[in-house]
Amino acid sequence: MAFRLIDIENWERKEFYEHFINQVVCTYSVVVNLDITNLKNHRLYPAMIWLLTKTVNDMPEFRTSLTSEGLGIYDEMHPMYTVFNKEKKNFSGIWSYFSEDYDTFLKNYEIDAEKYSTSTRYAPKDGTPSNSFNISMVPWLEFAGFNINVFDDGHFLLPIFTMGKYFERDGKRMLPLAIQVHHAVCDGYHVGLFVEKLQNYIDHFC
Repeated sequence: MAFRLIDIENWERKEFYEHFINQVVCTYSVVVNLDITNLKNHRLYPAMIWLLTKTVNDMPEFRTSLTSEGLGIYDEMHPMYTVFNKEKKNFSGIWSYFSEDYDTFLKNYEIDAEKYSTSTRYAPKDGTPSNSFNISMVPWLEFAGFNINVFDDGHFLLPIFTMGKYFERDGKRMLPLAIQVHHAVCDGYHVGLFVEKLQNYIDHFC
């Protein structure tokens, strides 16, 4: 894992970052409907975790974090996601190492999901990488709006993704996806580009 510090004084985003991290601390969320018709023959949850991580790794705006070392950009990210205990009706947050090769990632996911899906702990898997981001899914709920409130000092810059229940529309299978970001590092343009890239990866997933 590499973490490249940003030279804020010479950073083209300096004015925007300082405004939204100091003066008007601002996060925002948006919900989009993704066309996941091409994923019908695949396991939806691990496929979407991989696709989201691949897209995050394409865009430095979604890998920017404020750590004890300072403000910087991780060279790559790994997904931290939830698994559901069907018997106890609770969830656990776990993580898996990302791989550009989907089959390799799927094996990692299957091992972790099988091991921890019966846990009653919130975080049963130790060693969560600092270069990880949050993904969850609410497969029981088809939503048009979703907002997560992070009550910290306003310095949590990494994205949060929440998927809902998919639905059928005009012969297509659609998936609601909530994207939450910090305005200090990510503007509407970047979210729009992220969704465009993600949809393209979904369309060409095989």
